[in-house]
Amino acid sequence: MIDKLLFKQIDNSSLIVFRIIFGLLCFLESVGAIFTGWIKKTLIDPEFTFSFIGFEWLQPLPGNYMYAYYIVMGLFGLMIMLGYKYRFSALMFTIMWAGTYFMQKASYNNHYYLLILLSAFMVFQPANRYYSLDAKNNPSINSISMPNWCRLIFILQMLIVYTYASIAKLYPDWLNTSFIEILMRGKQHYFLVGELLQEKWLHYFLAYGGILFDGLIIPLLLYKPTRKWAFFISIFFHLFNSIVFQVGIFPYLSLAFALFFFEPRTIHQIFLKKKSFYTEKEILIPSYKKTLIAIFSIYFIVQIALPLRHHFIKDDVLWTEEGHRLSWRMMLRSKQGYAVYKVVNNKTKKPTFINLQDYLSHKQIHLASTKPDVIWQFSQHLKEVYTNKGEDISVYVDCKIRINGKPYKQLINPDVDMAAVPWSVFKHSDWILPSNQD
Repeated sequence: MIDKLLFKQIDNSSLIVFRIIFGLLCFLESVGAIFTGWIKKTLIDPEFTFSFIGFEWLQPLPGNYMYAYYIVMGLFGLMIMLGYKYRFSALMFTIMWAGTYFMQKASYNNHYYLLILLSAFMVFQPANRYYSLDAKNNPSINSISMPNWCRLIFILQMLIVYTYASIAKLYPDWLNTSFIEILMRGKQHYFLVGELLQEKWLHYFLAYGGILFDGLIIPLLLYKPTRKWAFFISIFFHLFNSIVFQVGIFPYLSLAFALFFFEPRTIHQIFLKKKSFYTEKEILIPSYKKTLIAIFSIYFIVQIALPLRHHFIKDDVLWTEEGHRLSWRMMLRSKQGYAVYKVVNNKTKKPTFINLQDYLSHKQIHLASTKPDVIWQFSQHLKEVYTNKGEDISVYVDCKIRINGKPYKQLINPDVDMAAVPWSVFKHSDWILPSNQD
């Protein structure tokens, strides 16, 4: 049964077309970051960059070299699209994209994380076996089929993403649309649709429609009688997100996944009519079968487990952010806050209040005023700065935040030296005060 499910040969038209779209979107994401000013604002202008904890060694290249970094990454995207030196190109894009992801948090986005996973998938896909420069230069690799696992891993990955995104929305501020209302308030200036986005009926439609879409879209695409309708709904959903929220290539990448749900014959007839269509239905068991199954099993167990970890950490993840990242918790809350950083010389006891603008960009200031892990990291940075000056210091943070427009509450214990406490990865940090305080 498992052999037939994973290793049955099917026509590879969907993978070939997906490779072309995927490579093009990788190219557009890379060059778009240059022309929109994202690289300058996020990686060049800031004097200090908040990398992921444990990746402090991973810093942006000096000067304007990050432009060259993204140009090279974009070229690898084009090479993926053309199927030229395909595996090397996919591997290099994965490494470079992961690098730019882990070196900064100011523009954290679940979609960026998803792109790491998908580009890693593409490294192992036989996506250059047809309609590629590799196949043209080396006809011996030419093939019109692929094992069924090549499409199943994409389907399973997206099932995990959408299911957790749906479950995460099942909390009061989403269900009563108070968060949606705050979110849409910032879109009131939009041409034509700005006023429409303020309508309460639309907020309920988006709130409950979002839950239903995320929870049902994969099963509806898998079920043939509902597949076309689900695809049309996907087009509306993702174009709406693209227009209203400007979330980059993700809406179009999500639409491209439909290639793996429709019958191979349909994809073949629409996109690759000149290609021979595979009909043999062979089951070819590779010598690396056990290794492949073991790798996939471990990978998907981790993918299922990671988004659950916040349930085993004290307090509400919306408040603490512990277990928030890598968990498909997308666009769930509005958070505002302010923080006062006080540096105290341990010898003279002289306090110094930090002007955040001397160290951080506007976007970074927001992070350093609302997110515990970033507050901890900035405290460590201040410790390093003052140590280099020859001073032994402590750092105290008076931080208050509010979530979804609720009253401000104290987030960080102001009596704790934030420069002296360790960071806990999988357990609650006691210097984060409880969310249910009076």
